[in-house]
Amino acid sequence: MIRVLIADDQEMVRAGFRMILETQDDIEVVADVPDGVSAVRLARELRPDVCLLDIRMPGMDGLEVTKSLAGPGVADPLKVVVVTTFDLDEYVHAALSNGANGFLLKDAGPALLLEAVRAADRGDALVSPQITVRLLRHFATANATAPSTESTTEALTERELDVVRAAARGLTNTEIGTELYLSLSTVKTHLAAVQAKVGARNRVEVAAWAWRTGLMAGE
Repeated sequence: MIRVLIADDQEMVRAGFRMILETQDDIEVVADVPDGVSAVRLARELRPDVCLLDIRMPGMDGLEVTKSLAGPGVADPLKVVVVTTFDLDEYVHAALSNGANGFLLKDAGPALLLEAVRAADRGDALVSPQITVRLLRHFATANATAPSTESTTEALTERELDVVRAAARGLTNTEIGTELYLSLSTVKTHLAAVQAKVGARNRVEVAAWAWRTGLMAGE
């Protein structure tokens, strides 16, 4: 059972998310709260598998909550998916930098919401497709000012590079395994090795690194 906490200041949004999630046999909503302070308190108390957080909430916004629950320096981080109405680059960057496993727009639809929750629970990450395209283009155009990473790239095996390229194209672990004829556990092993080598905390940061360093040139 995937245990989910929902935090959003709009009661109708919380009710809608709960209704969507609880139609699934493998998902249980353990709490829904209207503000960031309650989100942090209950998340630490209940230790849900996934936290769905709005950005604009009273008391403490979703970006602060994300940093408190999943950010750098958190000893036992929780998995966070930020779900918001606001499609702003600075929000996306801040959420992912603070440790979020995913970033969705509220108009993404029920199927993508469920996919994001399951992806986060597995340790994957999902970002709304329209955001992903823009985000990756941003990293690609920033390539000219990126520091030299030749030695880091050379530290990766050919198979690890294949996995990184696939992840940077937005494929899930399962899709990567199918494309490269690898088992799911092998894909996870490769990604974990890459994260350690490039200093990334999750697959979103791995994908960003791939685009920023020019590894995705020609894609």
